Order: sequence, then C-alpha cells, then structure tokens
Amino acid sequence: MATLEKIRNKAGLLVMVVGVALFAFIIGDFLNSGSTFFRQNQEKIVEVDGNVISIQQYQERIEEMTEFYKMQSGTSSLPEEYMNQIRQSVYNSMVQEIVLTEAMDKLGMTVSAEELFDMVQGDNISPLLQQNQMFHNPETGMFDKMALLNFLKTVDDDNIVTLPPDQQAQLLPYRNFWLFMEKNIKLQRMEQKYTTLLSKAISANSLDAKDAFNEAAESSNIVYAMQSYSTIPDSTVNISKSELEKLYNQRKEAYKQAETKVIKYIAVDIVPSEADYSKAASEIEAVKEELASSEHNIADIINENSETPYADVFFSENTLDPEVKTFVASASIGEIYGPVFENNKYRMFKLVDKTVAPDSVKVEHIMITGTGRDEALADSLLDVLKAGGDFAEIARTYSVDQAAQNGGEVGWLTEMGAKVYVNDDFKQGVFSVPLHEIKQMKSLYGIHLYKVTEKTADVQKYKVADVETTVSPSSKTYSNIYNELNQFISKNQDIDKLDNAAKEAGYSIRTNVQLTTNDQTVEMINQSRPVIRWVFQNKKGSISEIFECDNKFVVAAVQGTIPEGYRSLSSLTEELKSVLIAEKKGKIIADELKSKSPASLDAYAQVMDASIDSVKFINFNTRRISGIGAEPALNAMITLAEVGKLSEPVIGNNGVYVFQVYERNQENVTYDERSQIATLDATNAYRFGYQTVQTLINKAKVVDNRIRFY
Repeated sequence: MATLEKIRNKAGLLVMVVGVALFAFIIGDFLNSGSTFFRQNQEKIVEVDGNVISIQQYQERIEEMTEFYKMQSGTSSLPEEYMNQIRQSVYNSMVQEIVLTEAMDKLGMTVSAEELFDMVQGDNISPLLQQNQMFHNPETGMFDKMALLNFLKTVDDDNIVTLPPDQQAQLLPYRNFWLFMEKNIKLQRMEQKYTTLLSKAISANSLDAKDAFNEAAESSNIVYAMQSYSTIPDSTVNISKSELEKLYNQRKEAYKQAETKVIKYIAVDIVPSEADYSKAASEIEAVKEELASSEHNIADIINENSETPYADVFFSENTLDPEVKTFVASASIGEIYGPVFENNKYRMFKLVDKTVAPDSVKVEHIMITGTGRDEALADSLLDVLKAGGDFAEIARTYSVDQAAQNGGEVGWLTEMGAKVYVNDDFKQGVFSVPLHEIKQMKSLYGIHLYKVTEKTADVQKYKVADVETTVSPSSKTYSNIYNELNQFISKNQDIDKLDNAAKEAGYSIRTNVQLTTNDQTVEMINQSRPVIRWVFQNKKGSISEIFECDNKFVVAAVQGTIPEGYRSLSSLTEELKSVLIAEKKGKIIADELKSKSPASLDAYAQVMDASIDSVKFINFNTRRISGIGAEPALNAMITLAEVGKLSEPVIGNNGVYVFQVYERNQENVTYDERSQIATLDATNAYRFGYQTVQTLINKAKVVDNRIRFY
C-alpha cells in the first residue's frame, strides 16, 4: 500500500517522464525520415511535372551514352567538350521521355514488350540498329541480323555471370552500350507513335498540293534597284516610347529568358616565359646529340623526350605526314632533321631504318583465354586447323575475340594496326608468316591462333623516330603568374573598383557577360564550367577565387542577376529601336519614291542613286536571294507580280526595292496530285513531330538543378 501511495504522489512526474520519452521517440523518427527526405532532395538533379530524376539515374545514363560514343569512335576516353554534349543530350532525352510518357498515358498508348522484341530481334528491326556499323556484315556492308543476335547473346546477363571476372569486365562496356541503344530505341518508338497519331490530324488537300507544286515549279528572273536604309541617318528618325512599348508587347513572347547572371572576369594566359623557351631550346639540342650518337636505345630517348611515343614499326610513304614524307624521300639511315620550332612546338626526326615489304596483310584470328585447360584447347584447335579444319566455324564457336562473329576475320592490318590489335609479337608474326600458315602465340590477353590470307604488293617503308615537344610553362612560371594574380585579387575585393585596378595592373577585364545555367563555357574559355557553377552559387558583388580553366587562370565577379521571366524593355531598347528605325526609313523612302512617280526602272535607279542588278530563279520558297539576302516580302511580291510590269516600292529588311519580272521559268514536271499530297503530308508530319515534342517540354514544369552538380 505504501508503494502504491508513492506512485500516486509521483503520478504527475511519471506522466511527464513518459511523455518526454515518447516525444523523443517520435521526434527522433521524424528527424530520421526527414534526413532521408532532405538527402533525396539534395540528390535531385531534375524534376519534370513532379517526376524526380536523381543524380544516380542521370549519371547511369551518362555512363551508358559515354560507352556508346567510345565504341563508335574507338577511343578509351572523351574530351570534356564531348562530355558536356553528352550530359546535355542525356538531360534532353530523359525530360523528353517523361513528357512523352505522360502524354501517351493520357491517351492509353504504350510501347509494349512485344513491340520492343520485334524491333530488336523480330521482323521490324529498329533503324537505329540497322544503321549501326557494329551490326553490319564487313563483306557486304549491309545490316546483318545474325551479327546483332550474336551480340545480344554475348551481352546477355545470364551469359556474362558465367564468365571469369576479367571477361566480365571486358564485356561491361558492351553491356552499357546496349542499355543505351535499348533506351533510345524505345524513346524513338514512343515519339514516332505519338507524333504519327497527331500528325494524322493535319492532311493536305488538292488546293494545297496544286499551290505547293506551282510555287516550286515556277520561278522568276528579275531586274531590280535597291535604296539602302543607310542612306538616311538614324538621327533623323524619331522613335517614341509608346512605339517601343507597342513593339515590345507584340514580340514579348520571344523575349522569355531563364535566370541569368551578369559577370565581369579577368582571364590570364598561362604561357611560357623567356626562361622557359631558352631552357627548351637547350634541352632539344641535347636530345639531338643523344639521338645522333645512339643506335640501340632510340625508343627510350623518344619516349622520355617526346609527346609522341616511339612506334617500332615501318610505315609506308602514303601514311606519313607531309613533313616526314619530304624528309625520308632523300634521307639516309641515321640522318636527323631539325629541330624545327613552329606553333610553340619543337619537332625533330631521325630515319632509323627502311625496308621493302607489304604495306598491309589480311588477317584471320582466334583468341582463347590463356588459363588452365584453355592451353590444351588451343593446342587441339591448332592441330584441327592444320589438318584442314574450318577456321571460321572454329572462331565462331571458341574465340572470345570481337572478330568471332565474323568468323575470325579481322580484315586488313598495317604494322601499326597489328601492334595495337594485340602487341609487337603479333605484329612481327603476321608480317613474317607465309600465306595461309597457321601460327600460335601467347599474350596478356590469352592464346592467339592466326593466319594471313592476303598481302598487298611490296612498297618502300620507313621506320622514323619522331620527337615532338611543346614548350610549356615551368612550375616556377606557373607559380609566378598565379601569385601575381592572387596578390592582385587579395588587394582588390571591391567589384566597383575592379575595372580600373585591372587596367592599371595590366590585366584585361571583360564586363557585362551574361550566363545561364545551360552555358558550358564562359564565352570561349575551355573547361570553364566550374566558374559558371560558382557564379550561380554567389550573390552580387562576390569575387571568386582563381580558377584554372585549360590554359588560363580566371577570376570572376558577379555584377548582378536577371531573374527568370521576360527581358525588360530597357534591355531591349536598342534592338527594338533599330527595327522601328528600319520600318520608318522604309516608309520614308517608299513615300518619296512614289511622290516622284518614276516611269521606268532606270528612272527609279536614278532617283535612288543606285545601280540596276539582276537575279534568276526566285520563287516563294527561296530563303536567301542571291546578292540580296533574306527578304521574304520581296519573295512574295515577285511571286505575285505580272511579267514585264514595274513593281511598286517594296519595303524590305535592308532597304526598299523596285523590280521587274522579265521572265518566268516553268520546270518540265508533270503534276501528280497524289504524290504532291504525300510529300506535303510527310513534310508537315516531320515539322509537326518536332514542334509537338518541344511544346510538351515547354508546357511541362521542369526544375533543373544540374548547376549544383556539373
């Protein structure tokens, strides 16, 4: 009882303790879930109508597309400019995929699994696959469905997991390549189905067809005179504020803009000093002496001192660049040319050797992974081949080389090509083995069985040591340039005084440069995207640290921000004013010409103080008239004019024109209404398709956070 009494007395305290504990539990759970929410928000790179694309999803697509371009270009890496294009292309395709999916869902449309299978393995292979060289037969140059099916079998997940880790790693880029292709096949099909549906709502009729035929089949030859707007001073034309406002409101939709930052920046070239040039000249002369006295360690000399690695191969004359070709034509073995200094680079050659041999050999190749039982397999296959076995069939069955799908046929290889394909030993082998004799060798890749089936005729070939070295700024020069700029910036942190201070210090400064988040570079400065990221993360008046952008040091300062929306009238005043001035000048000139009533083109030319010129073959579809430029109003009036009749003054973009059609040309083409309607429908469908997808994107609510990551 005493215990119960104590509990009753402390009940309030107990309730409070339990309440605090429950609150801690609840708030802890909320904070944990909240951290997940904030983390997801931080990882959001794009949001389209509420559909979130995470940085991980975006990066995966980038990797897939990167592998695609590496495969297509045959390179192991891509320059930053290519990567910027890939990021933009991935962004475009992911946004397009979302808006198309939303639009198709509303209509109950989809791209089914059966459709995709048919486009990949069925009777209606996607054009994207048919156009890809990877799936073409090397003999016919045409799409080969079997090559595609063999590729799909190779990169199938069930197949990859059965392979050793090293082979899995080799196939991973091909797998990513296929994932990229698969997504693009589906996206292309989605766009095709949706735009085809909508384009059927627009169809040309017989009147459209006849009109379009006449416009294309008929053209005019004219003589004309033109008075340029430059004959009237701008100062004589008055433009009112109300006129500017009226034109601005008429064209306002064309002046939409994303958020824009206005900056000023200093860019300093990182270039060699006089001391760097002197040192480089001494070093290249030392290399020449070493190269002249050496007969055996040429590769080491070249590889240590040249930007171009030594290639221990013979090159035919037609593969050499003009400078080397001229040198070897008369040089003796051991002779050296140079050094020559041009475009900030020293270059020097030595003729190491020359020979007469085939330029290229045609090779067939089988590769077996070189582990354990595979050595015995390779020996057995060699015996079978020497006994007359079918090389192509064995290659397709056992080879892990990419040429297996072509029956092991690699094709024609030069010495350099053979070296790159496997290694020096392979190069030596294929250029020394007799025709059709099968040889075996080992490399880091595995065991190789190969034969040469054809050789080109013998030609003169040369082995050349090529020294190329660019004069670069030394670390001392680099530090001096950086430190001088750093000291300048540390002393000048007032953006309003930066311009004068820069000029006094000898720095060139660019002002009023406008940037959006979609810009990849600051004007023409390579690799300057980090500067743009900094700009959008800082406020007016901020001055950046020093960025290294390719071969420049860059310092930026934020002058201000132009918010998202419409450009202001004040920022467009000069542009709009020039349009209105041209319009008013046109009316002034036209009225003056009409008041004088010239009776002929010669009389008009005299009044205009202009010469008479002529142009042929103008029709309504002529975008740019030869010698005149883009003048749509003139195009239209020429099309409607009577032959031989002098025109009224026509107010154009650049001046006022008076013309006379002296001849009409009619193409000798038979009118085919059905064909003409089909052509118009196809043209409209193409235009309508692009505009439809772009309209969907424009109407979508897109939040682009890429600037936070790239």
